[in-house]
Formats: sequence, structure tokens, C-alpha cells
Amino acid sequence: MTDQWDNLVDVLIAGSGAAGLSAAIAAADRGLDVMVVESTPQWGGTTSVSGGGLWMPANPLMLRAGVQDSAEEALRYMDDVIGDAGPASSPERRTAFLQTVPEVVTFLGRRGVRWRRCPDYPDYYPDRPGGKVGRSIEVAPFNTKLLGDWYATARAKDSGIPLPLTTDDVWLLGRAWSTPSGFIRGAQFVFRSLGEYASGKRPVGIGGALACSLMHIARSRQIPVWLSAPIVDLVMDGDSVVGAVVEKDGRQRRIRARHGVVLAAGGFANNTEWRRKYHGVPGYSSAPEGDLGTAIEVGARAGGALALMDDAWWGAALVGPDGKSSFLVSERSFPFSIAVDANGERFTNESESYIDFGHAMLQHDVPGAMWLISDVRHARRYLNTAYLGRKKEWIRAGLLLEAPSLQALAAKIGIDPGRLTATVERFNGFARTGVDVDFGRGRTVYDNYYGDPRVKPNPNLGPLERAPFRAVRVYPGDLGTKGGLLTDEHARVLREDGSPIPGLYAAGNTTASVMGRTYPGPGSTIAPAVVFGYRAAQHAASR
Repeated sequence: MTDQWDNLVDVLIAGSGAAGLSAAIAAADRGLDVMVVESTPQWGGTTSVSGGGLWMPANPLMLRAGVQDSAEEALRYMDDVIGDAGPASSPERRTAFLQTVPEVVTFLGRRGVRWRRCPDYPDYYPDRPGGKVGRSIEVAPFNTKLLGDWYATARAKDSGIPLPLTTDDVWLLGRAWSTPSGFIRGAQFVFRSLGEYASGKRPVGIGGALACSLMHIARSRQIPVWLSAPIVDLVMDGDSVVGAVVEKDGRQRRIRARHGVVLAAGGFANNTEWRRKYHGVPGYSSAPEGDLGTAIEVGARAGGALALMDDAWWGAALVGPDGKSSFLVSERSFPFSIAVDANGERFTNESESYIDFGHAMLQHDVPGAMWLISDVRHARRYLNTAYLGRKKEWIRAGLLLEAPSLQALAAKIGIDPGRLTATVERFNGFARTGVDVDFGRGRTVYDNYYGDPRVKPNPNLGPLERAPFRAVRVYPGDLGTKGGLLTDEHARVLREDGSPIPGLYAAGNTTASVMGRTYPGPGSTIAPAVVFGYRAAQHAASR
């Protein structure tokens, strides 16, 4: 009966990041009545604080630029890199993802998303069969004035970068003081930023640009978005989901969803209890505070199966005086630095993909702290975003340590001076020959992407020779969790027996990732979020 419901819609979507907004736009485009509910006071989710890239093989921009790629090549690459990761990354889901890429890129482009290529960004395993360079795309910097007052509640406003930053800016600005290409890009970025503001625009780039662009389309279609409105339960009719209970303004509201409910409210990166249970660590995540696993929990209560709960989009992180985590990408890959364990030994390729580096940290069997050790050239030549402009604060807090010699530095961090010296001497020998015999650092074009081309013979292998030397503690951080509800190629939530729950869909970090336990290329988190959010809406529209 209608009097049992506070609101009636066709599709209810929980979450306002890339997955949720893509689903909302696609459903509205099919003529459905859509509502989006967001658990926090800010919209945009983890997408807003991300790099904003989408790993989209054989996308239209790539093919128009004359770069050859195909779904078949990409599938061969995914099969080789991901391997057997269980039903979350089934052949049907991989194929559906790749086949939908051109469709969803074209669909969103025609509705206002200004896509641009990232032509120099390699797959993370470019030497594997089917590996390529330039499969990633992003959204051009977005003028947030187009959102009007709605921008005041954007997560990108407070947590993003209010500048027209793009992926290749990030890559090149990191070495703005050490290479001509970096310096030129730095100058271009400054003049571009000044030009945007001088023309009256209020630009935002990378992840903020994607979130704001999608929200602008959603708002133009008059899709209602409730903030501070977490989904707390699903309403069942027999074995089907017919609506949800949402908490809003201090009371619970029952919302009827005639075509379905889409759970796209992120993972559980900030749920300390779950992190300890599934990961064995408290979590040092870069995900927003609302990433608590609520949507996963309500989906599981409705009978949804879970998968990959023990995994995350891992990487190295630094933890600042304020307790906040900063994700490390380029800093550990630049030359004149190494990562060591509590024994002063290297344990992996510092320039490998961040998820592999994170897995190496977690699987390493030497207990104790891990450290990023560098010489003075690392600090002077490259951008260290974690403590940019806050070096003295970090030193006062004891989080950044300096010493005039490696022996003195080792004593400060509790490592045997002889062992650390021997490790550095061995690494310096690799730097001179250009071949890292132990871990192969600098072997692939992905490693080199965050290297310094002026350092010879290997852009990732600068010797540690010049004082003062630095050490900063490295933690196993993440960009979010990658385990959650098990879904099929239509983004339907599945039960343990593999049957779909009618009326229930999920996408993004609320689901177990189609990428399995690895990270094939830049944007492997957001790309499937957008694709399966879109596919969820398409299937719901057909119900």
C-alpha cells in the first residue's frame, strides 16, 4: 500500500561518488524517477579526493588518437594480470566491463562530461601480454561555479585541490625542480591556473572534476540528492528488494524503489573493527570518514554474499602529526631513495605499482617499522606532497628524522648502522650499473614513469650518497577497500548460491572488485565503478 511509504521512486541510489552518480544519470536518461541518498554532509565520496583517472581500455578517445587497442587485447591483459580471483572477477564480469567501456564513455560525453586522455600513463604491468600505454582517461578541469550554491557541500571543496590539476600535471610537477619538462609544466600550470581565475572561473581538477561534472549533470536533470541521509536497511517483499529505510532529519523514512536499489556507498576503509577483523591492521586510509561499510552490511543482511573482504587498494602511506594518512606514489619511486624494513634491508621494488608495494609490506615477515630512506637530493629535487611546507612540524613531531650520516640516521630509527650501510652500499652499486639485481627496480616503463630521466643509467636508481639523510616511517595505507558484495555482470547482488537478489544492485567499492587482487592500470578503481553503476541502471530500467 502506498501509505506504507514515505517516498516513491523508481530507483534509489545510496552513494554520491562516481558509481552512484553514473547510475543516477543513466537511470534518469531512461526516464526513471531517481533519488540519491548520501550518508555524509558532503557529496562526491572517495571519487572527490582521488586522482580521478579511469582505466578504460579501447576507449573512443584512445582510438581517435590512433592508438590501437581492443577489448580482446585488454581481456588477455586482465586474464594474465588478475588470474583466478574467484567470481568477483568472473569472465562474464571482465567481458561486460570491457564491452561497456566505449558505450559509457560516449554516453557520459554526450551528456556533458569533458573527457581527456592521459596519453603517457602506462598500465601497471606494461610488459605483460596485452599491456599498453595510454588507456587511462580523466575529466578536464571543471568550473565549479556551474554548480552554484550546491558546491558548498562538495567534498572536493574542502578535501580536493581547488586548481585545474590534471594527471600529467601530477606526474611532471613532482620533478618541476629537476627536469626541463617538469619546469615547463610547472610554469604552464601556474599560468593556466591564473588564467582560469582571471576569467572568473573557479576550477577543480582530477577527482574533484569528475565528481563535480557528474553532479552537474545530475542536478541539471533535477535528480534529488539527500545529504546526511544514510541507508540503514533494505525492505524486502519475499526474496525481492522493494525499497529501503533511510535516516533523514532524525527519523527513519521508508522509500519505495519500484525498479531497484543501487548500493554505491563505498567500502569500509574507516571501519576499524572490520579492518582489524579482515585485514589485521587498524587502517591508514585516504578514504573519507563515511567509508564505514554500511551499504555492505545492509546488502549482506538481505542475503548478499561477500568476497575479497581481506583485500584493499593498498599502498604506502605516511601519517602526519594530525593523524591523517597521505598516500605515497611518486615519492617512493623517485631516485635517491630506498624502502627498508626494521632490519635495514630492502624488501621489494620501491617503484612497483602501489598495490604491489602494499601487499609486499603486509606479507613481509620482519616485524617492526618500515622506513623510506633518502639523501638530500630526493628532498631538493622532487615534490614530497605529504609534508610539503610542513617539514619543521614533522621534524618536531619526530615523524621526519634527519642525520649527517647513514650511521647516525640508523641509530635514530633503531636500525643496526652496519646493516643499513651495507644495504645502501649494495643499492648504490645497482644505481651505478643501472640494474637492480635484487628487485628489478626501474625495469619497466611504469617504473620509469615516476623516475627522473636525467638520472643515468636508470631513472629510478639514484645512489644515496649526500647528507643530510632522511627517514620517514611508512605504513600500509590504502585508497579504499576492494572487498564487498558479490555482483554479476549486470551489477546484481548475488547470494551465496550464485542467484541474484531481485531489485538489488551494487557498484564501486561497495562490491568485490572485478580487478581481483591487483590493479591493472591507472583508474582501475573508478572505471569499474562508473561502468557497473551504469550497467546497474540499465538493468534496473528493464525490470
